[in-house]
Parts: sequence; C-alpha cells; structure tokens
Amino acid sequence: QVQLVESGGGLVQAGGSLRLSCAASRSTFDLMGWYRQTPGKQREMVAHISSGRNTNYADSVKGRFTISRGTGKNTVYLQMNSLKPEDTAVYYCRADLWPRTYWGQGTQVTVSS
Repeated sequence: QVQLVESGGGLVQAGGSLRLSCAASRSTFDLMGWYRQTPGKQREMVAHISSGRNTNYADSVKGRFTISRGTGKNTVYLQMNSLKPEDTAVYYCRADLWPRTYWGQGTQVTVSS
C-alpha cells in the first residue's frame, strides 16, 4: 500500500510564501500533483508534474506557484509565493501510477489578509 505524507502547511499572511512537500512510501509515479479543496466545493487541480517533469498549472496560480519533483521522483514539492486569502484550502498530494491513484491526507494552508 502506497502512502503519501504531506508537510509544510500552515498560517501565513497575504503576500507570504509556503513550501509544501509530499513523500511517497515507494514507487516512481507517472504523475504527481497538488489539489486543493475548500468546504462545500469540489477538489480542484492546482498543479501537476509528469515523470518527464512536464508541468501544468491552474490559471489561478500561474506565475505564483512552482511544482517540482525530487531527484528520486517519489517526492513532489509545491513552492507557493505571493499567497492570497483565496488560496486558503486543504491541499492534497496526488500520485498516479496507472491504473491507480493515491491521495495524501491533506495539509491545511491558511492565508490571512
């Protein structure tokens, strides 16, 4: 069973930065990414990165967030700069290894105005 362990969430003022990390217990994944969810809303994609390090971002975070993978490819990071109150959410790490998808437990990010 693959486990994804996230860290790095917290409380930050608007304009500040946070770095999220996600470490998988094993395997090299085809795709890893970050999603976020607020109460009453669907989980939305923030960014993802392929094993070939191709990246894709939600329009709302382009230019502010950067996703990267560790050398071993079973870790993924999300550098979040210029944070806004609307970035407040629970952030989830996701890892895909066809045909399965794995999720982390989530880490809270709160941006105060």
